[in-house]
Amino acid sequence: MCEQCKPEANSAAGTRRRRLWDLPHACHCPVIGVCLPLNTLRTLVNKTLGGQAQADDYEIHVGAVAECMRRNRLSKRLQDELDRRYARPIQALRAARTAVEIAEMWTAAIHQGDVAGAFWAALTHPRCDDVLQDVLLRDMHMLQHQAGAATRQDIARYKALRQAHADLEAESKKIRARHARALADKQAENERLSAETAQLRTDSVARQSQLMALARDLEKLKASQADYAQADKLQKKIELLTVHQAELEAQNQSLRQQLAQAAKAQAAPAPLSAHAVDAAQDGRAPPQLQHRVVLCVGGRSGNIAHYRAAIEDIGGRFAHHDGGLQDKHDALDASLAAADLVICQTGCISHNAYWRVKDFCKRTGKRCLFVENPSTSSLVRELRQNLAPEKTGEELIQLG
Repeated sequence: MCEQCKPEANSAAGTRRRRLWDLPHACHCPVIGVCLPLNTLRTLVNKTLGGQAQADDYEIHVGAVAECMRRNRLSKRLQDELDRRYARPIQALRAARTAVEIAEMWTAAIHQGDVAGAFWAALTHPRCDDVLQDVLLRDMHMLQHQAGAATRQDIARYKALRQAHADLEAESKKIRARHARALADKQAENERLSAETAQLRTDSVARQSQLMALARDLEKLKASQADYAQADKLQKKIELLTVHQAELEAQNQSLRQQLAQAAKAQAAPAPLSAHAVDAAQDGRAPPQLQHRVVLCVGGRSGNIAHYRAAIEDIGGRFAHHDGGLQDKHDALDASLAAADLVICQTGCISHNAYWRVKDFCKRTGKRCLFVENPSTSSLVRELRQNLAPEKTGEELIQLG
């Protein structure tokens, strides 16, 4: 036997750490399998052989375990690599003076989930006896089983995640394609609206030119009117020209409205309010309140926002009192005094508030509209019927 392969003197066995070849053969398999990654093990084997090993991972593992039974070039390389890799756990375990302390540190390492370095440091510790060695081997055996089961679960979970990812990727492609088609349609619609807008502008300019030409012709006719005998004939011609001009102005106004509608359609306009829709259907413009304060007494709580929108859309300032259901009665008189117009929702108001509104408006001559139906459309209808621009102040409904 060569000098390098002879075991060291037993006199130092109680103070120095055990070497890899000093450990029982049952320790070599878990040490090589757990403490050294496969790529590191193959690198060390290749360096020892001076070439590239052709064996698979299992054969490399079995061969390295067999070489650990004695001191040789490979076992020394493995020993040096393990000491270098796990220098910190080895240093931490130097403080242990008994097998019990080593066991406690090993248990702590298991709970922390970092067992490779602690396993190597504990097995090679000078105070590691046979009992502790068996404990380490049993624990490592069970940990390997658990790690294998966890690995299989991770693989299954990984496969499931890959399939889910593939499904999501396919769905994402469909969504992107759908969005691309929608974007193309939107761009085509925008181009069409832009073309229509440009055409409407051109038509509007042409109409305005015609109106200016007609106006010049009318001025020339007026200037050339020297014979008073032809005044009647010229007057009729002027009237015809005026009618024609009005028609052209109406056409011009229509073109302007079409131009505005095209611009609104291109900018995705907001929907009309309910009262504006009703007014458009009736062919009449809604009444304008000119910033007057409109007090709505009573009504459904869910319709308050619609009441406000209807009043503000026609130029009024909205105020509300719930008709004595929740608001204090003392606030009703103050609200009535500050209002220019009072709307009393007779179907959703207390009797006391109803008589107070009626008495106040009668005494002060305040304008008051009584609405039985608490809907927003009924409120707008009453405003349009009673506050139309063509009606005079005497025709407004008042409390008499």
